[in-house]
Amino acid sequence: MTVWDDVVGQDRVTAQLAAAARDADALVSAEQAGRESARGEQPEPPSAGPGGASQMTHAWLFTGPPGSGRSTAARAFAAALQCVSPDRALGGAPGCGFCDGCHTALIGTHADVEIVRTDLLSIGVKETRDLVRRSSLSPSGGRWQVIVLEDADRLTEGAGNVLLKAVEEPAPRTVWLLCAPSVEDVLPTIRSRCRLLSLRTPPVDAVADVLVRRDGIEPDAAGRAARATQGHIGRARRLATDERARARRTAVLKMPLRVDDIGGCLKAAQELIDAAGEDAKQVAEEVDTKETEELRAALGAAAGTNGRLPRGTAGAMKELQDKQKRRSTRTQRDSLDLALVDLTGFYRDVLALQMGASVPLANDEVRDSVQRIATASTPERTLRRIEAVIACREALDRNVAPLLAVEAMTVALRAG
Repeated sequence: MTVWDDVVGQDRVTAQLAAAARDADALVSAEQAGRESARGEQPEPPSAGPGGASQMTHAWLFTGPPGSGRSTAARAFAAALQCVSPDRALGGAPGCGFCDGCHTALIGTHADVEIVRTDLLSIGVKETRDLVRRSSLSPSGGRWQVIVLEDADRLTEGAGNVLLKAVEEPAPRTVWLLCAPSVEDVLPTIRSRCRLLSLRTPPVDAVADVLVRRDGIEPDAAGRAARATQGHIGRARRLATDERARARRTAVLKMPLRVDDIGGCLKAAQELIDAAGEDAKQVAEEVDTKETEELRAALGAAAGTNGRLPRGTAGAMKELQDKQKRRSTRTQRDSLDLALVDLTGFYRDVLALQMGASVPLANDEVRDSVQRIATASTPERTLRRIEAVIACREALDRNVAPLLAVEAMTVALRAG
C-alpha cells in the first residue's frame, strides 16, 4: 500500500506528484552523497522528468471541489517527500507507505511536516507569521521542511501578504503545499508562484471502494453513502459511520414536502437552524471545556475550580473565549452548508426525473418523495428552487443572519 492509494480517482495528479517526488529524492540523495564525499565535488543535479526539466518545485497549489481529496493528495505528497525506504536505492519510487518517514507524515507526527487546518472562520496574520518562521528552519531529518496549508482559501488579505514573501523567496529545503477550492480563492500573487494541480470529483464507485477497503464499511452501505454525497469522500465516510449524520440528512430530505404554507416554511427553517446549533453545541461540549481547563491550569488556577486567576491573565482567557465563539460560528455554518448541499442534491434528482435523464438518483431511498415533487412541478420551478438554495449559501458566506437566510430560502422553495 503506497501513500497514493488514498488519493481516489486522481491518476493524472498522482502521476505528476510521483514524478516530482522522484526528482526531489534524487536531489536530496545527491546532496547527501556530496556531503559524505571527501573530494568536495558538486553533487549531481536531480534527474530530469519528461521534457528534460525537474518536476519538483517549492510551492504547490491543490485545487478542486469539496470532497475531491485536496488535503489527502497534499499529505500523500508530503509523505513521499519524507520517504526513507531502502528500496529507493534499488530503483523503487518514494512513497512506499510503510517506512517511518511515510507513516509519521501521514498521521501528522513527522517533525518536518506541519499540517495546518483551522476550525475558525479565517487564518490571521499572527498564525501565518508563525508558519513563515517555521518555514525558514532547516529540516531536522535532512530531507524537506513541508508545510501543508489545508485551508489556504481562509487566509485573510493581511495573512496572504505575509505568506507571499515566504512563497516568493523560500528556504532551500522548504516546500509549501496549499489547498483551496479554486485558484480564485488564493491571492493572484501567491498562485502565480505555485504549480497548480486541479483535482476532480472522484467517481462514486471509487469512493465506495475506498470506504470498503480503508474503513471496513459494508459494500451496500458504502455504495449508498457514496451515491448520496456524489463522490464527496469526507461526507461519504461520515454518512456511513455516523448515525446522527444520517438522521440529520433524513430530516433535511423531508423539507421539500413540508413547505406547503408559510407556517411550514418558517418551522422548517427554525428546525434547520436548531439542528446546526446543536452540532455547534456538541463540538463545544467536547472541546471547549477541555481547552478552558487546560488554559486555567497553565495560568496557575486549580483544575475543576472557579478560583481567581493570577493577575494579568484575563487577556489570555478572553482570547480563548473569542476563539471558541468563532469556532462555534463556523461549526454552525458548516452544518448548515452540508444540509443545503443535501437539499440541492434532492432537487437535482427531481430535475433528472423531470427531464427523463438516465442517471442514477443520489437519493434513491426517498424516490417516492422525489417523484411526488417532480410530478407536481416543472423543470423551470425546480431550477428556481436550486437557485434559491444556492442564494442561501451565498448569503451565509456574506454573514447574513442564518435564520433570515434560511427562511427566505424556504419561502422561495414554496413559491418555486
